[in-house]
Amino acid sequence: MSGVTLTVHRSAKEIGGNCIEIASVSGERLILDVGRPLDAPEGAVDLLPETLDRQRPATVLISHPHQDHYGLLEEIPEGWPVYAGEATEKLIRLTAAIRGKTVGCRFNHWRPGQPNRIHAFTITPFVTDHSAFDAHMLLIEVDGRRFFYSGDFRRHGRKAALVERLMATPPREIDVLLMEGTNLGSNKSTMAEADLEKEFVELFQETPGRVFVAWSAQNIDRTVTLYRAALKAGRTLVVDLYTAEVMELLAEHGRLPQPDWRGVKVVVTGALSRMYRRTDREELVARMARNGIPARALADTPAKWVSMIRPSLIRDLDRAGVIPNRHDAWSWSMWKGYLASEDGQRLQTWFDAGGASARHIHTSGHASPADLRAFAAALAPKKMVPIHGVAWDEDATGFPPIRRLRDGEPMVL
Repeated sequence: MSGVTLTVHRSAKEIGGNCIEIASVSGERLILDVGRPLDAPEGAVDLLPETLDRQRPATVLISHPHQDHYGLLEEIPEGWPVYAGEATEKLIRLTAAIRGKTVGCRFNHWRPGQPNRIHAFTITPFVTDHSAFDAHMLLIEVDGRRFFYSGDFRRHGRKAALVERLMATPPREIDVLLMEGTNLGSNKSTMAEADLEKEFVELFQETPGRVFVAWSAQNIDRTVTLYRAALKAGRTLVVDLYTAEVMELLAEHGRLPQPDWRGVKVVVTGALSRMYRRTDREELVARMARNGIPARALADTPAKWVSMIRPSLIRDLDRAGVIPNRHDAWSWSMWKGYLASEDGQRLQTWFDAGGASARHIHTSGHASPADLRAFAAALAPKKMVPIHGVAWDEDATGFPPIRRLRDGEPMVL
């Protein structure tokens, strides 16, 4: 091999499904993420890119616990080492357990800001701002070359200061910046999470009845936002068993709302309780029930609840007499495109039938086009290889020199 080789096996022209290889001069290999493609059908297998050689050993680095970055871990060869943040491993294993699966690989943990030596490579992870908890950017040094992998990031969440700090004192002499471009060519909201909090406070104060909110349990920034807004509005945040478990699981990794805090209640529903018992985790149900409420408590009006809602809760809520009405409001606090899904439409139909008012309150988990350009300018790489985006060919102005790659095309430095 004549030099260090970079290959984007997948994500050169699509959002998600990241799988990127860096090979040293001597042939040692790092794989940056093994993401499941966003458009992969449910249950589809054998999705690792065909250009990824599975016969030779490699080490896998997982940037954060979103499926489009780790979802094919079960397909990598047995024995390939895996590195990630400690909280990332916890969330990956929890997600697998909820689906009745196990994660077979053994994880090695890095410490943010600390260089890690892996064969010919030195990897330095940096915690970053993203809708996923424990998201990392990676500085990779090998054979005199320096790569910087952005993973997924933003500059408007509750950890925006981490990105600002990195931009103020960036690693220098970057040969290649591998940077996501999810929001290029789009007009998705990128308002600050703190401003989102203000919108929720207004919604909670102006609504005479209950407020139901649909959000991802693993979007910890959003959980914090809703908890803070509920307290300010004199309401109680109600989460389901799964969200409560996520909150408890991450307690040692940051000051996050906990199931037993003032202003938090756990709704104990039949379907989720049975699921936990089927997976031999009835102890969690019993523990959460100490600070829990039955679903029928949410039928009380005008009780000041801010309640999590998801399609899987509707049947239990209906049975308990929790029926939306014109005094209630609900908010879809995820990307608006997901509202068109079967699950999104089921929720919308449920609330429309009761006359509840609707409000979309959300901000993107990814950087705005302006922030992408500012980040790339701050790092000032010799080359930039775009990934994780669909509009790079139409919206590439204002970036450092770009080298466009096709999926599976090697670039030798």
